[in-house]
Amino acid sequence: MNAHRDAFSDLAFFSLLNQQGSLTATAQHMGVTPPAVSRRLAALEARLGARLMHRSTRRISLTPEGETYLLEGARVLADLQALEQRVGHAQAQPRGLIRVAATLGFGRHKLAPALAAFSARYPDVGIQLVLTDRPVNLVEQGFDAAIRFGELPDSRLIARRLLPNTRMLCAAPGYLARAGAPARPADLPRHACIVLRESDDTYGTWHLVRGQRQESIKVRGPLTTNDGETATAWALAGCGIVLRSGWDVIPHLAAGRLVRLLPEWQAPNADVHFVYPAATAVPAKLRVLRDFLCQWFGAEPSPAQRSTK
Repeated sequence: MNAHRDAFSDLAFFSLLNQQGSLTATAQHMGVTPPAVSRRLAALEARLGARLMHRSTRRISLTPEGETYLLEGARVLADLQALEQRVGHAQAQPRGLIRVAATLGFGRHKLAPALAAFSARYPDVGIQLVLTDRPVNLVEQGFDAAIRFGELPDSRLIARRLLPNTRMLCAAPGYLARAGAPARPADLPRHACIVLRESDDTYGTWHLVRGQRQESIKVRGPLTTNDGETATAWALAGCGIVLRSGWDVIPHLAAGRLVRLLPEWQAPNADVHFVYPAATAVPAKLRVLRDFLCQWFGAEPSPAQRSTK
């Protein structure tokens, strides 16, 4: 299935590239960088074992092999589009594969059970869940959707909030018995802090807000990781203070295994969003997954598109 999906995607990409006439124009149309377009064209040529285009700084032109691929591919795409239109009108049940990216901890513990229930309800929709601690580019990496936390600076994405999410400072009672509790943010650099490297956050800097006051605190400690579950485990073992999402630590706070610190100070917004590329029409398979997850997590019904340029 993946090979066929990639082949059709490559045909559509190559057709667009020929229509736009340059790598730069194609990149602007797709909302990616020119090097990304160049890499995808090179990968396509490598897969086919043939050079499809001559490149220059300002323009591109088809090779004989490229002309054949374009002309025959246009017929294949037209047939596929006609078929999908017929099936789409006649078939109410969504079909096809959805590739979803999510963070390791949230993906394992929160998203995976939801996707299992979704699959039972929509057996004709396939789910490929990729868990990673690195940010993904949906368009360049071929994802249909992703789970993201906090503010979304990319105007090419549509976002639906799934869960509110407050990040909390906390530590184990054992650590606090040895080191004491911080009374204000300025005390944090004197503590062993468990530093978590996540997405594009400034490494080792915790941003805290209380009313109109804002504090950016550079913290340090003997333990750092890129995995939130590991950071929480270290905090439970009494290794230091951690800043973690509420969904991860609230059960430990309720059981007394962790203690919340400086509760009057808030970390930046880290709400959980389901995001997907902006498009004129959302495919039925993606629409039902979006709505299912919003219902599963009890999210707000109205979509929100976040954009910052």
